[in-house]
Formats: sequence, structure tokens, C-alpha cells
Amino acid sequence: MKPLQLILAAALVAGAGAMATSTTAAAAPRTPACGHPADILALSNWKETLPTGSTGHPTEIKQPELKQYSVDPWFTPNATCDAVQFRAAVNGVTTSGSGNPRSELREMTGGGSDEASWSTTSGTSTMVIDEAVTHLPAERPYVVAGQIHDADDDVTVFRLEGSKLYVTKGDTTHYQLATDSYQLGTRFQAKFVASGGQIKAYYNDKLVTTLSVKSSGDYFKAGAYTQANCGNSSPCAASNYGEVAIYGLTVTHQK
Repeated sequence: MKPLQLILAAALVAGAGAMATSTTAAAAPRTPACGHPADILALSNWKETLPTGSTGHPTEIKQPELKQYSVDPWFTPNATCDAVQFRAAVNGVTTSGSGNPRSELREMTGGGSDEASWSTTSGTSTMVIDEAVTHLPAERPYVVAGQIHDADDDVTVFRLEGSKLYVTKGDTTHYQLATDSYQLGTRFQAKFVASGGQIKAYYNDKLVTTLSVKSSGDYFKAGAYTQANCGNSSPCAASNYGEVAIYGLTVTHQK
């Protein structure tokens, strides 16, 4: 082979190698550069329940481990490092009191050492979530994206069904419609204010409904509580999931 041909051949081989390297790099798993969820949200007074673990005993991450904990894709910074991704697949592990999986924060106190417990009749308790629902499960495209729970059951939640976002009251899932035109990925603000035996629910700063509720043992929850499982949603696989991105999360209690 002549010298010029040798040079051209070498260039072609080098170019092919560069293309292969570029393709491999593009296909590599994403590693967020922003660290952990606690670097995005203030999580000192929360614990995280994951859709992993053993039957009836999902994994719980508490402080101080939560400060430097993430697990992709269930609880991790999103691709743009400006929100925390919460994902729960229909085949995920559930708590003993529910048939549906969750990747969800539970309110705590004392720097994460004790479970929060308050009353709707004492003081004022407020939670504001800046969030977006980013994925819904098949067949039952339902996800809970924030809630107030009492000592026994959920009191009220923000529940998305397809494009309809509802505020619930107990077991009444369609108690009040917040919007009927929600598009996946759209950021919105969900807010609960509990005071004087009432809970006010706001969607993008607009009052949606006022519930008369006198409950105790209350606490806030935020994340993705997928309202589907392998018994009612197919495929029964990690690729079938509910997902919520939370950009901001604040809780305040005033006496």
C-alpha cells in the first residue's frame, strides 16, 4: 500500500474509533452532577419510603442517612438537577396498609428523629409543593402527588387521573376538581393550609376547596404515590410507573 493510502486508512480507523466512543458515551447511564435529593430539597424533617424492600416492608431512609442518599430511578435528582425525581413502578413493594407502591416523603420532627403528629384544630399547618407529574402508569393513569394523612388514613390528597387533577376528601376521590386540562410535565403549586378544623386546598394560589375536618395525628406527605399495581395495570414491570418531580417543598407550623 502506498504512503498516502496508509495515511487515509489510518484516518478512517481513527474516525471509526471516535464514533464508537461517542456512541458508547451517549448510551451510558445518567449520573446527576448535583449530588443527592437533600442538596435540592430541605429534607431534615422528612423520611423517604421507597418502592423497594420486602413484601409489606418497603425500604425507609431516615436521617442522617437521608442527607447523602439517592437511588436511581426511584429517588434521585432529575436530569436537569433542579428537582427531585420520585418514581414508583406498579410492581414495587407496598406498605402493609396499601396495595399501591410509593416513593414518598413522610413529615418528621426533631431533625428527622420523630414522626410528626399535629391536629387540624390547633395552630396552622401549611405545606407548599412546587411540582410536576411527569409520568402515569398504564390502564390506571392515577398518581397522588401530595397529601395530609391522619393517625388512621389519608384525609385529603392531590390526585391526578389522566388530565384531571382532583382534591379528595377521605374516600371521595373526585371531591373537587382543580383542573381538567393538566399536561404531564407542567409545573404547578399544590398547597394545603390546616387551621381551625378546616383544610384549605390551593392550586396555583387559587383556592380550590375548603374541607371541614377535625383530625389528629396528622402529617404531610409528598412524592409519587402510584395508584396502580400489577393487579390492575399492565405490564407488571419497572417500565410501568408513576413519577413526580418536586422543585420545592416547604412546611410550616404556627401555634
